[in-house]
Amino acid sequence: MDYRLQWMTGLCAADFPRGAYARLQAQVPQATPFNQLGWLQAAERALEPGQELQVLLAWAGDELRLCLPLVCARERRFGLRWTVLRHLGHPLSDRIALLCRLDADGRRQVRTAIRRHLPHALLQLHELVEGVEQEALLEDWAAASSTHERRPSCRVPVHAIDEGDRREPSGDLRYKLRRARKRAAACAARVQRLTPDGASIGAALQAIAAVEQASWKGDQGVGIFSDERRRQWMREAFGALAAAGLVRIVLLEHQGRCISYRLGLLERGRLYDYNLAFLPEYAELGSGRLLLDEWIRWGLEDGWQWIDASRVSLQGSSHQLHERMTGELLQLRWSFYSWRPDGIALGLAHRLWSAVKARRLQSADQPPRSSGERPCPAE
Repeated sequence: MDYRLQWMTGLCAADFPRGAYARLQAQVPQATPFNQLGWLQAAERALEPGQELQVLLAWAGDELRLCLPLVCARERRFGLRWTVLRHLGHPLSDRIALLCRLDADGRRQVRTAIRRHLPHALLQLHELVEGVEQEALLEDWAAASSTHERRPSCRVPVHAIDEGDRREPSGDLRYKLRRARKRAAACAARVQRLTPDGASIGAALQAIAAVEQASWKGDQGVGIFSDERRRQWMREAFGALAAAGLVRIVLLEHQGRCISYRLGLLERGRLYDYNLAFLPEYAELGSGRLLLDEWIRWGLEDGWQWIDASRVSLQGSSHQLHERMTGELLQLRWSFYSWRPDGIALGLAHRLWSAVKARRLQSADQPPRSSGERPCPAE
């Protein structure tokens, strides 16, 4: 099929095809709230100096078949600066889908267009779900790269909501939940549900941002409200998503003050548990587990199908959904090194570094020999 390719310099332009974008997003089953135009437009307005956005569109007649917003920037690796492309929204978009409905010829045309319009050493895409239709595009790019890497970024616990959730969980979790409820009742703390709209989301974000700022996330500067750029992004993004009816919040209040919260995004029956925090003086309440249980109860009442942890640490995750998970989703980071001299050099440097790192880890896992020990014949 012959496609018409078009480059635009942003998603916020008045002539951006919003209707065609919405139709394309609706046709990609794996699309998430982080593919919503409101989220990405807020991400565009929060770009840092030196970051340039270029949006590639592919049309089949009047039908939009691809929208790929790429941020181009110079990043330091191995002591040098390299041109790197990333999908708009990194690093605060917990999961994205590539909005792509192209055949093999279209995928080739897109690859050529990116190479010519945005010369780069590395194209890196984060938080893509394993085993979906977009893999055809990714495999094509991998085959055409000087070096490529497909690496797990996290294994996300998910919980399928069913009638069994109307009963209390068994075992140690039941004890922990009962203890959390008793402690909340003892200090007269109440669980609240919020479905903010465009008018009320500002006050809700202000309340939960104050909690995050007082928590360990604020102390370490790793929260979603940790600096002015992120705060701007979150205000605008959640404002747009709340206006579309996608934001859900459960919080614990004590004497009219928010002391703990979970912030989620609901789309297509899946609740993405995006962010949480609690005031350190209320750490012993166990509020996070209590509010996660409230997500499940809310889901039962409103017909949600899934509670999704959205993103967790690859190793040592402490997300409480692990206690109730019925499955998990593997999210991947794809890295494509170009055939340009800088792409070849960076790819070779990465392979060498990976080999050295793997050897060090292997050596660290081997127990030391005693001075009198002889190696076995296999060694």
